[in-house]
Formats: sequence, structure tokens, C-alpha cells
Amino acid sequence: MVNTNVNKRKLGPVETVIGFSARNWLLTVMLVLVASIWGYRSFISAPLDAIPDLSDVQVIVFTNWPGRSPDLIEDQITYPLTTTLLAAPGVRFVRGQSFMGLSFVYVIFEDGTDIYWARSRVLEYLNSAAAKLPDAVQPTLGPDATGVGWGYQYALVDKSGNQSLADLRSLQDFNLRYALEAVEGVAEVASVGGFVKEYQINIDPNRLSSYGVSLDKVIAAVRASNKDVGGRVLEVAGHEQFIRGRGYVKSVEDLKDVVIGVGDGGIPISVADVATVSLGPALQRGQADLDGEGITVGGIVVIRYGENVLDVINRVKNRINILKTTLPPGVEIVPVYDRSSLIERAIETLQNTLIHEMLIVSLVIGLFLLHVRSAIVAIVTLPIAILLSFIPMFYQGLTANIMSLGGIAVAIGAMVDAAIVIIDNIHKRLQYEILQGEARMRAAIEAMQEVGPSIFFSLLIITVSFIPVFALEGTEGRLFKPLAYTKTYSMFFAALLSVTLIPALAILLIKGRIHGDHSRLNKGLTACYIPVVKFAVRWRWPVIILALFSLAATVPVYRSLGTEFMPPLNEGSILYMPTTLPNISVEEATRVMQTMNRELKKFPEVERVFGKVGRSTSPTDSAPLSMIETNIMLKPGNEWREGMTWDKLIGEMDNTMRFPGMPNIWWMPIQTRTEMLATGIRSSLGIKVFGADLSIVESIAINIERALLDNERTAPYTRSAFAERATGGYFLDFDIDRKAAARFGLNVNDIQSVVESAIGGIKVSETVEGRERYGILVRYAREYRDNIAALERVFVSTPTGAQIPITQVADIRFRTGPPMLRNEDGQLVSFVFVDVSDKIGIADYVELARDVVTENVEIAPGYRIDWAGQFTYFERAKARLTILVPLTIFLIFFMLYMHRKSIAETLIIMTALPFSLIGSIWLLAALDYNLSVAVVVGMIAMAGLSVELGLLMMLYLDLAWRKHVADGSLKTRTDLKNMIAEGASQRIRPMLMTSMTLFLGLLPIMYSSGSGADVMKRIAAPMLGGAGSTLILVLIVFPAIFSLWRGRSLPRPLPQNQQGAESESPSR
Repeated sequence: MVNTNVNKRKLGPVETVIGFSARNWLLTVMLVLVASIWGYRSFISAPLDAIPDLSDVQVIVFTNWPGRSPDLIEDQITYPLTTTLLAAPGVRFVRGQSFMGLSFVYVIFEDGTDIYWARSRVLEYLNSAAAKLPDAVQPTLGPDATGVGWGYQYALVDKSGNQSLADLRSLQDFNLRYALEAVEGVAEVASVGGFVKEYQINIDPNRLSSYGVSLDKVIAAVRASNKDVGGRVLEVAGHEQFIRGRGYVKSVEDLKDVVIGVGDGGIPISVADVATVSLGPALQRGQADLDGEGITVGGIVVIRYGENVLDVINRVKNRINILKTTLPPGVEIVPVYDRSSLIERAIETLQNTLIHEMLIVSLVIGLFLLHVRSAIVAIVTLPIAILLSFIPMFYQGLTANIMSLGGIAVAIGAMVDAAIVIIDNIHKRLQYEILQGEARMRAAIEAMQEVGPSIFFSLLIITVSFIPVFALEGTEGRLFKPLAYTKTYSMFFAALLSVTLIPALAILLIKGRIHGDHSRLNKGLTACYIPVVKFAVRWRWPVIILALFSLAATVPVYRSLGTEFMPPLNEGSILYMPTTLPNISVEEATRVMQTMNRELKKFPEVERVFGKVGRSTSPTDSAPLSMIETNIMLKPGNEWREGMTWDKLIGEMDNTMRFPGMPNIWWMPIQTRTEMLATGIRSSLGIKVFGADLSIVESIAINIERALLDNERTAPYTRSAFAERATGGYFLDFDIDRKAAARFGLNVNDIQSVVESAIGGIKVSETVEGRERYGILVRYAREYRDNIAALERVFVSTPTGAQIPITQVADIRFRTGPPMLRNEDGQLVSFVFVDVSDKIGIADYVELARDVVTENVEIAPGYRIDWAGQFTYFERAKARLTILVPLTIFLIFFMLYMHRKSIAETLIIMTALPFSLIGSIWLLAALDYNLSVAVVVGMIAMAGLSVELGLLMMLYLDLAWRKHVADGSLKTRTDLKNMIAEGASQRIRPMLMTSMTLFLGLLPIMYSSGSGADVMKRIAAPMLGGAGSTLILVLIVFPAIFSLWRGRSLPRPLPQNQQGAESESPSR
């Protein structure tokens, strides 16, 4: 008979929606169909990327002041800019770096700041800082790109041998560069390697002196001899003739013929009389190599902030294909880094996982229901809910990456829970009687309304459980919020479809005789489960005590887990960064890099090796000459040696690449770029030493390096540790004697201009050769400036025209000093780079290292150290979650109480939370996974799912309780035991289906491989383990607790003698 209880009470909003959707099924289906089309369009339009952009909102200020020493750059450019920009609104901190001739200032803004608003504020403050800077120094903003902007790199290779390195560099700088910068979405194309052409006028000071001509006169003459002018127009024969004065230098011969004065007898003195002129390479602060085969020319495509990375890279590759037809014969463009392949691999990994999950979930549903139409109702909600989740994703601007798609992947098992429970309840109602027409519709609607509110509420709790993830900030927030958003969207649309589409499809498709529980599978499950639940109820106290013991036994296992921020993301390539001591020459650094690259290329797993020493022309690249960056492109995993893993490969490479005095650092390209621009740290862990005296700062840093490498507690886990030599640079100083200079009528600037031009060389002009531009440099010839004796004979012109050696007005001394200067918020700082072994979680290593440093390194008063790196993200997330997780648990408790209106029921349901951790933690230990933010996110996800399962079991037990109380059949504990066995066993099918779809739906993640798989496994593992322990709790421990609670309300059995007396009383 149809239960009419639902109709006798006022319907809630969820029940009303269910009834409306069922009775208006055609309208409901049409609306969902329209929304699905909208979702599909959003799906195909969603931008793709490998991972979310983890970069801070930052603006780079780049300043070029050629030839100046790092301390001069720091004092006159970097420090004034840093202190000025600190006051800009929304700024979190400002970092500065000073190199020879270059200043980099990184302005980091608060999260959520619009990058173009930030750039405008920086420009405003640069205007106010202009008065503090030297004349002719012009700071510029770096490209509007982030740390992950390096999306594509290539090398130019000439197999014919017809093109010199200078020709290839010109081809890159004046042809390829501008053609690729014109591609939509490209912020900048930087060049590296090869040789930049330069016209070099090498002065012979002796001949200059013999002619009585000063160096300044040569410089002025060259400048005056390289320009074009216009003379307006002249009318000739009725038309205009544009008048031009052509004077640009076109060749070496043009420079040789420049007149610098007139000698005796009116004979002109030309540049060729006092100097040699030739084309040569300009000063290099960076070089590139391909596969260890020699110097090459490379290009770096930097992608603009907010662009669709995959689309931009594809446009770049299309443009390169067009440009290939214009290259000189024999020249090829060889890709050495292509992030689109990483994106495609990561998306393919997740897409395959999603497809496998959907197939498994569909199979489980079909196997349990054994009713094709009912299975279709449940299965069809999966793709529709996934499509609908792309609508808010697209309009929110989220990219489809491993984290956002991962949110859908971990939600798939739970997305069908509502459909499973609703369909099962319909089967329960219709399987014992055949109803037709309105009666059948009313019975189906009542069945859905009976469980609809609870299942809708359980899905709402799953959504609420993710509040702590939404509250994460900084890098960890940028990494995991996309997952939280997409999981929430998926669950929201699954919940929405459960009260709209599912009722409509249930009315439309679920027809005919329903056999439901009469299948062999369901009969077998019920027959197996009834003795178990009866045993649990009979021996409730031992069952509960055993469950509590299992929970207590999990605590030491939890404490034994290592800790890390997140597992390394397999990007398909490795960034190898050995570090040399400062002041290594370009030639020596290039030689060392080529030797290393040849060794790396020998590994069978390596496809290509592209090395860069020093920096490229991009303001996003602040690498010193002592830093080598080698991008190792790996072959697909199926081409690796059998048994070779990522960790084993890095271990072999690390053992092979052992060069004295050059510690190794191994990391991933995207993660490295992000960290370097955000913190300046190029390793997984860094230690910052702050202080005013660089010599003391260096001493502290070196002591930290030695302590970490030598101490028995940290040495086994330290792959390398390297302290920057803050004062390790070598300088040759010209100390001006002011009194001596005054005797010759000279001021300081007169002498310094000679040092700058005669010794260092000064760019006096620039040639214009079509689209190409090359500098003109004037300086002494090499033999007059490459040793101390020659430098002592450098001439200085006096006001009388006499030429005196520079040693008469200056002392020449060798000194040491800073090869590079760093500051943060105006304070000097130096770094210690630490590469931590994969044998230990990085947070655990930091805990050890802090103790070692505290015990073995003395920190002078006024100096301090800060620890930086990915572990800080873990600590920040841990501190935030420590507060938010308890608050969220309380919120879930409050919501459950408002729904169930019973403290006892709410407490029983909440026991699912701690018991879900049992399986999570034991599985993590078995898989040797560290505790990370990814693992915590998985635990948070499992918490909501465990409450859902507990709520469902409580619903079924409570329905059975109310039924037996209503018909008066619940009088003894035996009745209670039978009632619990009946309520639990009759609902064993939906309980197992919801658990199995969750459990089996996560398995494809666990056996997946490829880019992003390791991160997703850390999220799925605690959910997989937690699903198992929660199922045991719900099916066995819940009935025991329920019987303990409800048994207290039953009348206690009377003593045996009292029962006998009462039975005899009527006969008396």
C-alpha cells in the first residue's frame, strides 16, 4: 500500500522541488539539456594549463647602468628604489638584487591585486624616485608575465656551418624575436647565447699621444660621424624631392675614415691612424649550449599574464613553422623546452582517469541495480554534472589543470550518491506491488521525498567540509583552491540534479516490475550481512572498545609520517642547477657547462640537454654567471630503462655529476621559476641571513653550510648545501689621490672618465643597418689594459694638453668585495641554498636543521636568519587549518543537529569523522606517503564523505525504528536487535553502492602515472583508506552504538522471580 505520510505533513522546499520536477519531467529535462549545452561550450572554451599559476602578484623593475660595480648599483639604484617602493599601496615586500651594471627590484603585492593596477602604482612611485637616481639612469618595468611565463624555449642550430654564432644571434635578435613577440599573448622574447656583434675601436695610446689627440676627442668625433639628417623638401620639375644627409656608419671602413683632428701641415688624422677597428663580440653575461656540443643561440618565449598558455604556445609554434621557410639554408629551430607537452600530458592523465572512474562507477551501479533504466538514471547524472561544473569554472577564469580537473576526479564517486539512494528507495517502494498511472507516480515521488532532503543535506555537508581549503592563502591557496572550487561545483550540481533531473528521469524511465533485492547479489549480501550486524549488536561493548583501540593504535602511526608541502610535480623535464664560486669567467663557466651537458646527454632517458650559464636578456632572468641552469628534456616513460623511476634517475645523475666545489640542485622548471621570482631561492630550501656587515653575514652563512653538511643528523639527508660568498668577488680599484689630481688641474670625474672609457670601454653610438642595430665601442687595445703594468701606463689628459700616467693621480689596488648584493625590504641579506634528499620530508628536515644550526652556529647580535622555501607554505597551511578544521567540524555538527533535531544522533553520526582517519593514516603509512597539504585536502574531502555515510545509515536505522515504534513491535532488546538488523540489512545495497562507487572510483587515480599523478595520488589515498574504515564503522560499529543508545529507552526485563509471581496472580 502507498504510504501517504508525506502528504499529511507540510512539504519542505527540497520535497517541493522533487515533486515539481517529477510531475513536470519534460520541462525539467529540457532545462537540463539547455544547461548541458552551455556547459559543453564552457568545457571546450576553458583555457588549459598544467598547474595553477602559483606566482605572487609581482612587478619587476629593471635598471641597466653598464660597467658599474654591484656595490655602486646597490647604493645608487637598488636601495633607493627598494625603499621608495616599500611605501606603495598593497605591497607585501620588496626584494632587490644588484649585479655588475644591473639592478633588479621585485615588488610583491598582496594576493588578489590586479597586476595592471600594481604596475600603474609602481610607475607612479618610480616617478618620485627619479630624483634619487643618477643622471641618465632610467628604470623600466619588466614584462607583464609571471614566474611560469617561460612557456617555450628553442635553440638555433646551423648544420651547414655557413653561419657564425654572431650571425645566428643577429638572426634571433632582429628577425625571430620581433616576429614571435607579435604573436598574441607573448609578453617578451628573450635571447641568450652566441655573440652580439659590436664595432670595436681599439686605441693605441702611444700613437694617440704622438698625435697629441685625447681620448675624449676620439669619442666625440665618432659620435659626430654617425647620423643622418633631413633637409625638408626641394621642388624639382613639379614634384618634391626629399632632402637627406646620409651619414650613418655602414662598415668598419667608415669608422676608420672618421677624422679626429688635423696634424702638422694640415694633414687630417683619422681613427685608422690611432686605432684598429674591427667587428667583435660584445661583453657577454650569459651563454648557452645544446647537448654539450658547443655554444648555441637560444630564444625564450615569455607568455603574458592571464593568457591561455596552450593556445599561446600553439600560436608560437605555428609562427615558427612559417619562419622556418625564411631561415638561411642549414639553420634549424630546435625546441628545447615546450610546456604545451606538459599541459597535454597532465590533461591526458586526468582525462583518462576521469573516463576510467566514470566507467567503473557505471559498472558498479549497473551490477547492483540490475535494472538498465534505473542504472541510466544514475549514470547520466555524472557527465551532466561534470559539464555543468565547467560553467562557473569558465566564468571564474579557472584554467583546466591537474588541480581543477582533480577536484572533479575526487568527487565522481560521491556525485552519484544521491541518485543511488533515491533510486534504491524507489525500488523498495515499487518492488512488492505493481502500480500504474497516478498511483505509481505518487508512490515514486513519495519515495524520493522520503530520502531526498537527507541526501541533499549530506551533499551540502560535503560541500561545507571544504571550507578550510577555501581559506588557504598564498601559494598553497593558489594551488588547492581550484580543486576546492571544482569539487564544490561538481557536488553542488550533483545535489541540484538529485532533486531535479533524477526525479524527472525516474518518472520517465523507471517502469515495469522492479525486482531489486531479489537478485542473487543482493540476496547474498543481505544473507552475509545479517549475522554480522546481529553479532555487532549482541557484542556491542567489545565492538565499540575494539573500534576505540583501533583509533588509539593509529596515533603513533600518524606521528611517524613525514611532512612536506606537496610531492614534486613530474613536469617531464628536470632543471639542473649547479653553482660555482663567484667571479668565474664566461669562458670557464661555459666550458664547465658543456662538460656537464655531455655527461647528462649520455643517460638513456635523456632526449635533449639545453644549458644556460648567466642570464638572458629578459628582466625575469636575474641569474649570475656563477649559476648554471640546464634544462633536461626526458623521453617518454615507456622508453626508460626497466625499473627506472624519477627518484632513481635523479639519484644516478647526482652521483655522476659530482664536480669539486660545485654543489648540485635538482628541481622542476616551473616550480623553480616560481620560487626564484617569489623568494629568490632556487632550491627546495633556503636560509636567509640578514645583517649590516657583509663579512659577518658571509661568515654566518658559511658556518650554516658546514653545520648542515658535517652534522651526523642532517648530513645523510643533505644532497647539497651552498652559502653564497657575499664578499667573494675580486676587484681592481683605482683610488684617486685628490691632492695629486688638483696639482695637475684635474678633478675626480676627469680621471674616472678615463677608467670608464679607456679601460672599460664606452658605447659611443649605434649603427643603423636596415633593421639591425650594433653598438660602437671605444677603448684601449687589449695589450694596453690586460695587466697591471699596462694599466699603470694609461694616460690622463690634463687641461694643458699634456698626457700623464694614471699612477700619478691614483693608486691601483687589488681588493675583495661583493660580486652580487641582495636586499629585502632595505636590509642586506645572503642565502644558503639547500637541496634536501627525498629520503625525508622537507618539513622534518627543517626541524632537524633548525636544531643543528641553533646548536652549532653562533648568530652575532644584530643579525638574524629566516628559513624559506616550500616548507613555509606547509607550516602556514597547518597553522590556518589548525583553527579552521575544528570550526568546520563544529559547523557540521550544528548543521547535523538542525537537520536531525537530536544531540545523540548527531554525536553518533560525528563518530564517522575520527574513524575515517584510521584507514586514511594506515594507507598513507603503507604507501610511504608524507603528510602534506595534498594529503590534508584528501582527509578533509573524506571527512565530508564519512559524515554522508553516517547520515545515511542513521536515516535507515531511524526509519526502521520509527516504523516498529509505530506498529508497537519494539518491546524487548531482541526486538531491537532484529529491528537494527532489518533496517541495516534492507539498506545494505545503497550503503555498499555509495561506498563502492567512492572506493572503486578512486582506484584509477591510484594506478595512474604521468604528469600530476603523484599529487592526485596524495589526495586520493586518504580518501581511499578512509572509505574502507568508514564503511566498517557504519556497517558494524554504528549498529552497536545505535543499539546501546536506543536500548536505554526500552523497558528493562524484570527479575525471573518477579516474572513468575506476576504470571500466577490471575489464578489467585
